Amino acid sequence: MMKKVMVTLIGGSLTLVGTLLIVLPGPAWLLLPIGLAVLSLEYPWARCWLKKSQAHLSQTARWLDRKILLRRLR
Repeated sequence: MMKKVMVTLIGGSLTLVGTLLIVLPGPAWLLLPIGLAVLSLEYPWARCWLKKSQAHLSQTARWLDRKILLRRLR
C-alpha cells in the first residue's frame, strides 16, 4: 500500500510538473515520460500512455534527423 502511495505521489508530481512545462518554459519532454514511467510501475493506463509518448518521441526524433540531414546536404 505504501509503495502505491509513493509511486502515485512521485509519478503524479513529475507528470503534473511536466504538463505545466508544456506551456511554461522548461523540459516538459523530459519530465512527462519520467513521470509516466514511475506511474506505470503501478497503473496499466500509465504504461499505455508511456508507450504512446515513447512512440511520439521516436517519430519526432526521426523527423528532426531527416530535417538536419537535408539542411546539411544543401
